[in-house]
Amino acid sequence: MDSVAGRDVRRPLPEGLGAALHGTAADIAALLPGGTDMDRRIPGAEWSVGEAAAHLALANELMAAIAAGHARPYGDGTPQSLAGANERSLAEFTERRPEPLAAMIVEHADACAKALEEGGPEGPVDTPLGTMSARELGSYLLTHMLGHGYDLARALGRPHMLDRARVGLTVPFLLRAMPRVAEPRNTAGMNARYAIRLWGGGAFGVTLTDGVVSVDERPPAGADCTISIEPVTFLLMALGRQGQVSPLLRGRILVRGRKPWLAPRFPGLFTAP
Repeated sequence: MDSVAGRDVRRPLPEGLGAALHGTAADIAALLPGGTDMDRRIPGAEWSVGEAAAHLALANELMAAIAAGHARPYGDGTPQSLAGANERSLAEFTERRPEPLAAMIVEHADACAKALEEGGPEGPVDTPLGTMSARELGSYLLTHMLGHGYDLARALGRPHMLDRARVGLTVPFLLRAMPRVAEPRNTAGMNARYAIRLWGGGAFGVTLTDGVVSVDERPPAGADCTISIEPVTFLLMALGRQGQVSPLLRGRILVRGRKPWLAPRFPGLFTAP
């Protein structure tokens, strides 16, 4: 915490982030009442509902520990190492009942938010996807919960908890993660300047220079390709939960610029974190 005239002063999270963390965890918990079929498979994934919920409980506990200033190594940041760490943690943690997992998801999300709201550790922290600020760590937790919460809602035939406001709060994490999850086979030798604009506000830039990806909180001047996209669609695509053909046909993605043919290449430049 900062100190002003001998008093400890909290450094608040970005507006809405704390509420989004609490609310998303509560929405996920509401999907898991007693009697939920925890053996039901997640559509298009290898995990069951029980495994996905257990993973969320474990990941929220990990994020809470990091927010409280505890070093918690978890893979080396590559997709392969993270997948391996996930499988090992699930093998060691055998709880699959809905109500205990729902309670843990909420408890640890609230603990992480509280630690961040009270100042958290001084300086950047080490996370499974590299060094981040407290703001980015909170955004990381929200993004992770929204992705797996969406999976659970689909599997259980319930409405998901993604909305424009929550998606907007995931952007700090996504900007931090994107260079780290760039796909070398698709970015090799590429030169391009993208402007990404979310409907309702929010924009950023992605520049490739000889295949090297850099991300900026502001779109580049004279972008080669501008992609305007509905926010929930953007996050689902970024997390590998949705392809681009259906959103394009439904008008949820609009493209302009002198090189519009670069737009279809954009999702393939990254591996979903």
